[in-house]
Amino acid sequence: MITALLLGAGTGLGLWLVVRGLFPPRPSLADALAQLKRVPQASPVLAPVADGGIAARVGAPVAGLLGRVGAGWLVPGRIRQDLAVLERSTERHLAEKITLSLVGLLVVPAMAALLALGGARLPLAVPVWGALVLAVVGFVIPDLGIHTDATRRRRDFRHALSSFLDLVVVALAGGGGVESALGDAASIGAGWPFAYLRRALDQARLAREAPWAALGRLGVELGVGELSELAASVALAGTEGARVRASLAAKATSLRTHQLAEAETADQAASERMSLPIVLLFAGFLFFIGFPAVERVLHSV
Repeated sequence: MITALLLGAGTGLGLWLVVRGLFPPRPSLADALAQLKRVPQASPVLAPVADGGIAARVGAPVAGLLGRVGAGWLVPGRIRQDLAVLERSTERHLAEKITLSLVGLLVVPAMAALLALGGARLPLAVPVWGALVLAVVGFVIPDLGIHTDATRRRRDFRHALSSFLDLVVVALAGGGGVESALGDAASIGAGWPFAYLRRALDQARLAREAPWAALGRLGVELGVGELSELAASVALAGTEGARVRASLAAKATSLRTHQLAEAETADQAASERMSLPIVLLFAGFLFFIGFPAVERVLHSV
């Protein structure tokens, strides 16, 4: 009974998604007027790569259909921000999740069919529940490790940001303005963090907006609060005429101190993790030394 209900619910959900994709609901008049009056937002600095492997290409049609019917909630906001940091598009990630889910959904029935050809028949509930469990597992697997990779990439950006601050301070000390100092500092550095900074400054120049606004937007997209603070400090210098060179130098020093503390904490954690294998080796060594004596005593009793 439960199996029939699950199969019927899955079939009904699939038919509803197909009908919703073929005949999407029309927007209301109020939404259409609001769309006409809406001020265009600034383009994001990060540009995720949409192309992927075979898994992304297989699940792309279903991911596009889910995107059109408003199923973007399948990828939470935190995962979206981490994907933007890793230069991966949400559509590609959702397509990979769908492909792995379909693989998990089909692998158990395929194995059950092979067993049935060999003469071993399983109850219907076993492949059904196995397929559902593996489908859920396949849908969740792509989310694992995303946050860890994004955190590592943000840490690398903070290392580059401290060097960028030092270069800005040097340019300001040479008598340059705030905008020229930011542009010169971003043009000197190499690597993907400086490429992001140059892209943000180029977009600000083309859009005729303040460079600190683009840097603040980049900090929000990356989830790096230090860059947003830098944008706020530079904005004071650009709009209020505040003396920002000493503030930026102090911020660079504090950022390097924080990074050094994080590195020392990570080293101590790694040392603590190494203590367990050493203890196990020592315990094994004592066991091999003491086993003959213990074995002789036990046999002599």
